[in-house]
Amino acid sequence: MDPVHAAWLALLQGVTEFLPISSDAHLILVPRLLGWPDQGLGFDTAVHLGTLAAVIAYFRRELVHMARAWLRGLTGAGLTPDARLAWAVLFGTIPAGLAGLLLHKVVETQLRTPLVIAAATLAFGLLLGWADRRGGGPRDEFMLRWRDVAVIGCAQALALIPGTSRSGITITAALFCGLNRTAAARYSFLLSIPIIAAAGALEVGTRLLTAPHAALGVLAMGAAIAGVSAYLTIHFFLRLLDRIGMMPFVAYRLVLGAVLLVLFL
Repeated sequence: MDPVHAAWLALLQGVTEFLPISSDAHLILVPRLLGWPDQGLGFDTAVHLGTLAAVIAYFRRELVHMARAWLRGLTGAGLTPDARLAWAVLFGTIPAGLAGLLLHKVVETQLRTPLVIAAATLAFGLLLGWADRRGGGPRDEFMLRWRDVAVIGCAQALALIPGTSRSGITITAALFCGLNRTAAARYSFLLSIPIIAAAGALEVGTRLLTAPHAALGVLAMGAAIAGVSAYLTIHFFLRLLDRIGMMPFVAYRLVLGAVLLVLFL
């Protein structure tokens, strides 16, 4: 793979992974629109692992508190807010994990098309706009109800459809459940950790460890660029979210979806 192409795609992955605009859609579409060869699932896996490292690094303190509270809860110390949030992340991952195992081949062979991406970009962009206009609610991620966890977890399973955006659909569902914007985004980002880790673990052996030695340097570079850009994106997104809301991302999705329909219909 051309190192320059790899660097640009890794930067694109890092910036779009946690924004509600679908990183997978951009990784599929940009090479097609620019005439670049498909980067392959090995590269996609590497940059996803880079973004996984970024979200773990950003939430490292929260994750330590959650892990300690969860372990203490297993020994009978009670269910603290941190322990509840840890369980919410674990339970919220189950629907997407099951859907991924059952539908992975269908998604890879039948849904990675520009028209599917265009339709999902438009439909779920409008849904995000509706949720944002409703204003969410006053609750934070520590006040999640188990019904909310089930709804948001099932919504995350829809992100298997390219163009949906995992962060976009989970933030949308969280807003509909009554979380405020920042809490919706923070829970969405925490919820990404086990699902990205699981997907990466499934692909590491078949994609990365069997890659040619010459390609490993490009994959490592891609992972590093994706990781740094993802960390910065999380930081600035959370700082600016209450000020700008979701409407700029909704507008971007509508324009992107319309352009894709024009190009590929």
